[in-house]
Amino acid sequence: MNILRPLFPGYLISRYGDIEWPSRSPDLAVCDFYLWGHLKSVVYRAPSPRTTQELKLRIQEEISRIPVDVLRRAMSSVHDRLAECEQRNGGHFEHVIFLVELCVVFFLMFCVMFQDH
Repeated sequence: MNILRPLFPGYLISRYGDIEWPSRSPDLAVCDFYLWGHLKSVVYRAPSPRTTQELKLRIQEEISRIPVDVLRRAMSSVHDRLAECEQRNGGHFEHVIFLVELCVVFFLMFCVMFQDH
């Protein structure tokens, strides 16, 4: 932090920086609470990508297949997550499960797994 502070005065984002931010807040980032799990479930289904290029291509293809309404629902849940974070004074969500989102994710994973059958 002492090395970075002079390089980015007033702009250091971290738990103890100029702009406070939780050290790890996966419940607030759409990519963390939705996208990465979804992509892992579809990108690595058989046959798995064998090269980095195949992996990149598969990721791009799967991202383009996510329906816009699903992305909108994931983005709209950020408001609820921020409210929950505020209610907990920035604390962890440990035993909080967003059941609706969980059901949507499992439903989508199920649909993706069986779309070719």
